[in-house]
Amino acid sequence: MPMPHTYRHATREWRAFLADAKDQMALQSDNNTYTAVQGVLLTFRRRLTVPEALLFADVLPSVLRAMFVYQWDVSQPPLDFIDRKEMTAEVKNLRKDHNLTPDNAIEATAWAMWRAINHREFNLVLSKLPKPAQAFWHVDVKDPTEIAHRLV
Repeated sequence: MPMPHTYRHATREWRAFLADAKDQMALQSDNNTYTAVQGVLLTFRRRLTVPEALLFADVLPSVLRAMFVYQWDVSQPPLDFIDRKEMTAEVKNLRKDHNLTPDNAIEATAWAMWRAINHREFNLVLSKLPKPAQAFWHVDVKDPTEIAHRLV
């Protein structure tokens, strides 16, 4: 079997995703964007069972997959999904003394995520997750080509 695209092109995929996320959040640095994205991923992961989270992780590009599972205490029970405002506050709580995460962090990360992944695979995985998990990654766009998957 050939090496998966996401491993061969991990850096290019990551840089493209990070640039999209940074642009959508209007942040100035990669470090601030990384913290915001990590906060979003952890906030989402806390609400999934281990099997659900691993199913989700399987469709992520390699660097996002690594971030998603890094230092995960799988013994913790999943939390309930709460309203977007409360989850955004949770995102902002990561490294709160050095966190410049904007209020649109979840939406911006979702927007960048859609551009970074295979839509068919992502939709299939989301269809197997609870409705609030599906809503977490929903992006409102006027033109669907705006979030078209772009290969790097």
